Amino acid sequence: MNELLDPTNRRILAELTANARIPVTELARKVGLSKTPVALRIKQLEDAGLITGYRAILSPVRLGLTHVTYVEVRMTDTRQKALEAFNAAVRLIPEVEECYMIAGGFDYLLKVRSRDMTDFRRIMAEKISSLPHVNATSSYVAMEAVIEQGGVTL
Repeated sequence: MNELLDPTNRRILAELTANARIPVTELARKVGLSKTPVALRIKQLEDAGLITGYRAILSPVRLGLTHVTYVEVRMTDTRQKALEAFNAAVRLIPEVEECYMIAGGFDYLLKVRSRDMTDFRRIMAEKISSLPHVNATSSYVAMEAVIEQGGVTL
């Protein structure tokens, strides 16, 4: 895998990360190769799983989804079947933008995006609190995004 991360491929990945819609001819010019070798390198990076997809990044502000809350989730059961049930169910909640299993004082950390506090309360009451094996939650409202890489999914 590391042999694929030569300086040229790193430059290709950097350019694609900044703008996945860049034409191959422009990308080739930026990295100092012709179009065909760049296209082949992109295909190799995709085949190797270094590039897993391309997507449009949506503006949460334009969509009215400016309220971000992080939710710590503590489970009643952390055996494999319970974790699998939680994982499957949480994936079905569109407002949960990210979900991580955590090693520490709680079991999961969710990033929840909503319109406002009223909308978040509804999501907590109707969706997150009823997830399988949830024992307790703690919520933290983000005041400002200092660094935010993602975007919103619909």
